[in-house]
Amino acid sequence: MSWLDPAPFLRGTAWRDGDRPVRADPADLERLPRDIAQRAALPIGVRLEFTAAPGTRAVLLRYRAALPAPGDALRALRHGFALWQGARCLAEVFAEPAEEGTVRIRLPPGGGEFTVHLPEGQAPVVCALRAAGGGLAPAPRRPRWLVHGDSITEGWWSTRPAHSWPAAAGRLLGLDPVNLGYAGGARGELPLAEHLARLPGDLITLAFGTNCWAAVPCSAPLLYETTRAFVALVRRGHPDTPLLLLSPVLRPAAEHTGNALGATLTELRAAMEAAVRDLAAAGDGQLALLPGGPLLGPEDLADGLHPNDRGHARIAAAVAGALREAGFAGRPAPVRRGA
Repeated sequence: MSWLDPAPFLRGTAWRDGDRPVRADPADLERLPRDIAQRAALPIGVRLEFTAAPGTRAVLLRYRAALPAPGDALRALRHGFALWQGARCLAEVFAEPAEEGTVRIRLPPGGGEFTVHLPEGQAPVVCALRAAGGGLAPAPRRPRWLVHGDSITEGWWSTRPAHSWPAAAGRLLGLDPVNLGYAGGARGELPLAEHLARLPGDLITLAFGTNCWAAVPCSAPLLYETTRAFVALVRRGHPDTPLLLLSPVLRPAAEHTGNALGATLTELRAAMEAAVRDLAAAGDGQLALLPGGPLLGPEDLADGLHPNDRGHARIAAAVAGALREAGFAGRPAPVRRGA
């Protein structure tokens, strides 16, 4: 079989900059803080989804990636391609970042629907794919779920890209999560709300606020108004799209400690939640709230801030439950497997 264009197989994509999937509008980067523009260049959450015909022995991916510099703090991270079917990881194949390389991933007999989660460091780009034996077709499209947040949404301290809470919740609900998490960012930047307004999506989740405690300190009244403004700008492009706001999860060092403006994370969380309740009471019937404070315990945090795999799984389950309860998402269709 000849090499195939990867575009019809890619999922979790937001914008394209040439052939690179990126996570902010490349035509509107000048209004963004530099740290967010840099994080947006990483293909977080981008994956391949395909149906393999019976007799397909493997999928071959031709890719390119940036070569890590000698002093790169992420140089030691393994470059892993993970094969999933439904809720199960079937295999992992590791390769070296390369200006151009090929990786072969063996498939189980019988064909079926599969997902390949790509490595996220060194900004890999899939150039082409093909089948060894049999054939490949793009998997059916799923509802597009736009997930905006910070490093927790981006998946920090999950041991694999597939273990981040947006990826895990997407599997639970049969959605196509588009990960718009920016480590260090998601401080209520209003240009990002306008980016979201322009991006097609069937469902939206906002999960920001913890970086409003210290990275760019907010008072509770300021975050209340920022939350209202952020939602209002998103609503300009998505007036009727179901939207769930997840307020900040546990951060023990910040819960009862005032920031530079004297606000604790407990107070900031309450301000965000009040903003959502007030908007819903004012008539936004497609807006729901999931309070983040009770979701995790200290044992679910890897470093006192970012969840470990168990913490990510707990957030995923809570978000999936909240979306179902609000009527925004249902149960996924069963994954089709070969005989």
